[in-house]
Amino acid sequence: MSKLGFKQKNMKKSKSLEISILLSSLLVVGALVYSANAKKDIRDKTETIAKSNKAEKVIEENYSQKVISEDGVVLPAKWGDLGAKMTSVGVIDKAKFEEIYAGRGGLREEERKLLEGLDNGYLKITPENSGFVLNLLWALGLGNKNEILDNRPMTDKKYGGAGRFASTGGWTLADGDPMDHYSKHRFIFLTPEQQALVEKVAKGIYRPCCGNSVYFPDCNHGMAMLGLLELMASQGVSEDEMYKAALAVNSYWFPDTYITIAKYLKSQGKDWSNADPKEILGYNYSSGPGYQKLLEKIENPEIKGGGSCGV
Repeated sequence: MSKLGFKQKNMKKSKSLEISILLSSLLVVGALVYSANAKKDIRDKTETIAKSNKAEKVIEENYSQKVISEDGVVLPAKWGDLGAKMTSVGVIDKAKFEEIYAGRGGLREEERKLLEGLDNGYLKITPENSGFVLNLLWALGLGNKNEILDNRPMTDKKYGGAGRFASTGGWTLADGDPMDHYSKHRFIFLTPEQQALVEKVAKGIYRPCCGNSVYFPDCNHGMAMLGLLELMASQGVSEDEMYKAALAVNSYWFPDTYITIAKYLKSQGKDWSNADPKEILGYNYSSGPGYQKLLEKIENPEIKGGGSCGV
């Protein structure tokens, strides 16, 4: 090979090497740019998701505040000395009651006053005491003498006796057998007109744990609501106010259910604050079957557990 040919061959190799180095450099730079952009995209997406989650949390909190205010709701019913009366006759066994709450951090001062006090004012339900209020009203509904317990669906022979229900057999905090106290005590006296009002409103109030109205109080929530209706009627509370109070109480007992209902109403152009308590407490929204049908209308509903039907 001539010197000229060898030189030309080396020049070709040199150019090829330069081109290879240039291409490699471009690939490296491109990779670095891509990596930087990818990291930026990931960061932007992460920030967007974080903002979205934060916004959703704010929306959720707003719904919670609308439906179950952290400040609680004062009910139009004076409690007086009902706690003391119920412990005195054994509807509530005080020792059993205190024992079960000892495992839950003990009774708070205001709760102990409702259990033992003689001059309590209006009942107030909050996120913290909703379970305690439920148990007090359950005992009241169970023990107070009333036609709904004596001669209505609860005593229908086809069910095998009133003692077979969760609202009766499930009350384990009585002194002795809970049926020894079933509709046995005159804690509240109602006029015929007040009794008629209780029965009318009871037929219109459902709870999401089952398909029955308060007129058939076969679970603790139904029995507790019966006790509240009796108490309100005896103190002259109007029908509209009874429904309003009942919706507030049901919402604290079943918060997830009523927050979902509030969201559904919003999707239909309605606001929770303007909702008709009587309509919301009716079968289509508040009964177990009615609520399940409502969930079918909601895209990707968040289904959570409801209120327990035990002590």
